[in-house]
Amino acid sequence: MKQADLKNGQQNRDGCALRICLMTYRGNPTCGGQGVYIQYLSRALTELGHEVDVLSGPPYPELAEGIALHKIPGLDLYNPEHLFKVTNIRDLSSLLNQFEFLSMCSGGFPEPFTFGFRARNHLLRSRNGYDIIHDNQSLSYGLLRIAASGYPTVATIHHPITVDRDMEIAAAGSWLRRMKVRRWYAFLTMQKRVSRRIQKIITVSECSKRDIGREFRIPTGRFRVVPNGINLDCFYPLNGIKRADDQILVTNSADTPLKGLRYLLEAVAEIRRERKIRLVVIGKPKMDGEIERLIAELSLGDTVRFTGRIPHEEFARLYAEATMAVIPSLYEGFGMPAGEAMACGVPVISTSGGALPEVVGNAGILVPPADKSALKEAILALLDNPERRRRLGEAGLARVKGSITWRHAALKTVEVYREAIDAHRRL
Repeated sequence: MKQADLKNGQQNRDGCALRICLMTYRGNPTCGGQGVYIQYLSRALTELGHEVDVLSGPPYPELAEGIALHKIPGLDLYNPEHLFKVTNIRDLSSLLNQFEFLSMCSGGFPEPFTFGFRARNHLLRSRNGYDIIHDNQSLSYGLLRIAASGYPTVATIHHPITVDRDMEIAAAGSWLRRMKVRRWYAFLTMQKRVSRRIQKIITVSECSKRDIGREFRIPTGRFRVVPNGINLDCFYPLNGIKRADDQILVTNSADTPLKGLRYLLEAVAEIRRERKIRLVVIGKPKMDGEIERLIAELSLGDTVRFTGRIPHEEFARLYAEATMAVIPSLYEGFGMPAGEAMACGVPVISTSGGALPEVVGNAGILVPPADKSALKEAILALLDNPERRRRLGEAGLARVKGSITWRHAALKTVEVYREAIDAHRRL
């Protein structure tokens, strides 16, 4: 370990502020859960009095004031403004950039691999003397080199990506499509190897801990469970808005089989034969994708409304208008949509896929995943029982405030940091 790092680490005994470096290969919240994690965990850690820097590849995160962003440029080949194209041909003079481009051309996803080496090079140049490096699921070979250079290191694995891969393979319609899915997920070989050599791994639920340990062959003693938090600045009960009597809200419009939206659509189609029902979907489906085809097949065009992308301040209003929220996912490593709905005081129906029961607890209705009949029965039961809806909404809000905020997550994350720092000193 470098002398500067040793000196800095010795000054940060238990209770003292830490210098924290969060790393993420892509960080914008619109890219999904990884960006949300970085945005709100970094803010919560800063509010606890720690100094936080973020190293991120493009698209870059949105960070609170006082958090330094160190941009780690890449080719950004999945940017819709120049999709699969290099903006400057001179960028291909770099061997690492050449690898990134050729891997993309052959159907791979090279961003975690290339980001890791770029982040390592940045850290070797800057010598910032961080007390802890926290990787957000890049799990790249570069991370091992960062750890070997003298930094205490932890990594977050949100859920086993092998689940996504296997479900996409099962849903693929041809051998060619299955081959393309396998090629895309080839980065998992690297992530499995790297994760087995990281001594402290944060994951977001007991379910993820079990599944990652099994899929990646990691001893469960290396894991620390730190549930995600819910951003109460965006998700909260909004008074003065009349709640509808027949409106379901779902935040998942993805065409990926893992999200289970097709089963909710099938349940809604059956309910509509018996009574009036409306479904509001936050987001929009892929053009000519499976969800659009299914809506046409079920003749749900006048029943389902897609909002498209909405600003954060709109979430609370949409939840306030909804009769209930439904989370139809087949598997979730944590289940942020369930927690967000509960924070808004909305009654929740959720599948029991993955970690969702850990988030919902006894504050919602749980049904088996991939079961349209169970979804239908649960929805009808809540539609016919306003008092039960009220009780579940109140219970969900209390559960979030009591244990599922980003402050709770940051406090537990710092405990893991101190464990990793102490273990590193003993080496």
